[in-house]
Amino acid sequence: MQSLLLVFLGAGLGGCLRHVVNTGVGRLLGAHFPWGIFVINVTGSLVMGLVAGWLAFKTEVDWSQSVRLFMATGVLGGYTTFSSFSLDAVVLWERGEWIPALGYILGSVVISILALAAGLAIVRNLA
Repeated sequence: MQSLLLVFLGAGLGGCLRHVVNTGVGRLLGAHFPWGIFVINVTGSLVMGLVAGWLAFKTEVDWSQSVRLFMATGVLGGYTTFSSFSLDAVVLWERGEWIPALGYILGSVVISILALAAGLAIVRNLA
């Protein structure tokens, strides 16, 4: 139950942070390009690298699971799931699994865009 609470609280904070950054960047740079989401994806990936690296190389085991749940799954999951995608892709790449890494990257991006387009088409055809 504590694990769910950590993820829940972190995701709420991450979602609020996402909204603040997206709105602020949009006001600063305009809405002609999705700069807010771009900044969120890049900063979320950077922070995920810092968190994952710190937890993997610099922490004690007894409390790192709680920090991982709160920060990586919760805060960064609420802020951007792109950071998790980035971490998974880099882990595959670092293991020397280049073909699966490229398949994961291309498949996730292309299939997700196609799935979104399919969802829009389905809704448009319902009317």
